[in-house]
Amino acid sequence: MANTCDVIGDHDSSWHVFTISPTLPIQVPEQPSKNTKKKKSKGGGTPLIGIGASEEDDFSTWYQQVLLKSEMIDYYDISGCYILRPGSWEIWEILQVWFNKQLRKMKIRNCSFPLFVNEKVLSKEENHVEGFSAEVAWVTQSGKTKLDSKIAIRPTSETIIYPYLANWIRSHRDLPVKLNQYNSVVRWEFRNPQPFLRSREFYWQEGHTAHLTKAGADQEVLEILDIYTTIYQDFLAVPVIPGRKSENEAFAGADYTTSVEAFIPSTGRAIQGATSHALGQNFSKIFNISVENPQKDGSPNSSRVFVWQNSWAYSTRVIGVMVMVHGDDKGLVLPPRVAPTQVIIIPVGITASTSDDEKQSLYNNVFQLEKALLDAEIRVETDIATEYSPGWKFNHYELKGIPLRLEFGPKELKDGFLSTSRRDTLEKGRISLTDATSEVLALLETIQSDMYARALEKFRNNVKVITDWERFTPAINNKHVCLIPFCLRPDCEDQIKKMSERSSALEGEQQDARAPSMGAKSLCIPFKQVAELEGTNTPCLAKGCENMAAKWTLFGRSY
Repeated sequence: MANTCDVIGDHDSSWHVFTISPTLPIQVPEQPSKNTKKKKSKGGGTPLIGIGASEEDDFSTWYQQVLLKSEMIDYYDISGCYILRPGSWEIWEILQVWFNKQLRKMKIRNCSFPLFVNEKVLSKEENHVEGFSAEVAWVTQSGKTKLDSKIAIRPTSETIIYPYLANWIRSHRDLPVKLNQYNSVVRWEFRNPQPFLRSREFYWQEGHTAHLTKAGADQEVLEILDIYTTIYQDFLAVPVIPGRKSENEAFAGADYTTSVEAFIPSTGRAIQGATSHALGQNFSKIFNISVENPQKDGSPNSSRVFVWQNSWAYSTRVIGVMVMVHGDDKGLVLPPRVAPTQVIIIPVGITASTSDDEKQSLYNNVFQLEKALLDAEIRVETDIATEYSPGWKFNHYELKGIPLRLEFGPKELKDGFLSTSRRDTLEKGRISLTDATSEVLALLETIQSDMYARALEKFRNNVKVITDWERFTPAINNKHVCLIPFCLRPDCEDQIKKMSERSSALEGEQQDARAPSMGAKSLCIPFKQVAELEGTNTPCLAKGCENMAAKWTLFGRSY
């Protein structure tokens, strides 16, 4: 049997993150008013404190409540648009700090291009604009005046940036040009908007580069995909499968597309995590981005060559994937490396009989502990507010997903220890007060690696190697993704998708009534193949296909 573990990207558990994570300012948690339980949330109509839906029974409502009640998002008055509150935006910033360092190593520079694109320019690349035509939002009027020609709000920036690359790139000595920008884009989708996963406006970084040779461009595509793999696996504790998209699923206007694919165990659906596209010379020919072809000695000759281009992006979707993979019925579960607050300190054991001197001594020790953790670049907050009990605070910070809780009271002070509670497992423990900094760092690292290990085990258990059609649709309906021998033909992929719709399931087949009805599509052709197929006599899995398989390909239902 082929080894499905081989297709999932490796994880470097030895990499230490805390030295590169920015220290965020300490904030005293905002305490809700005492009539909180009577308030209703705008999105879900349920109490603000506590999750009122089960991840297993009502995933969509659970996801919505987790994001709202943990204060990651709020709903906006335009459907499909969301407010990203500090709880989510600071995660995006932590990733951005690290990502920028990787860009510098690759000599990629940040810039900013306008939001709007001329209709004539957008339509220059027919395949590209056709891929976005149903989602483009247009500006047609200024005040009461109709515009002579409508203006698109960018769905992506290729056609905005590339006319200017044609002006800037005059010689092969100007290459490579490597640019990145952070911005929002608008894709006016009308199907089931979901925060972070599918929204009409979302935030991302998008890189655009131009190279003299195809080899140079191809190398960069994979280097960027490796960075995206690191973001998911080493920061978000989410395993992914890197691979190449099929012809059907490639970015409109690209020679080929690579991606990292994640998996949501609760729904059995995959999700595209990030993409890196090799655009070839498709856009450079349209926008006339060309240089003289240098001779072997580096001098120019009379012939010209069109540049080779790439574009690549990851978005705030990463936050939604992280929430869905790790969250539970108590709320968020944040990996320490991206948690805006990694540790919360809560004083305990203070009663009516506790003297003012004892309280002050306890608080002084709490603040010394907080300073020691801050000096070690651990993102820590202390909640000394008296409006709510320690038990209320425990639930509050568990809902917000803070990885580690430290409890410190008179007993702990007397005996020289700290009580601990891990958010990921809810496991209780204690650490030495004397060695608190080193032990907290070690415990955060353990939480990070344990979260990845659990997610990896679930992913591996749900990747099934399927070699006969009769087992394919039942596996998909049982919330698995499937590695199948596949011929890579677009029409064959269309047939697999149609025949794996729930309406096409075999009569009498056991099905989960909560499973989505859409058919399975190709997710990626994993770079790590479980076995060689080219040159073998292994048939394509698709029913009725007479072609031999070319690659093991990952199929599944997808967001």
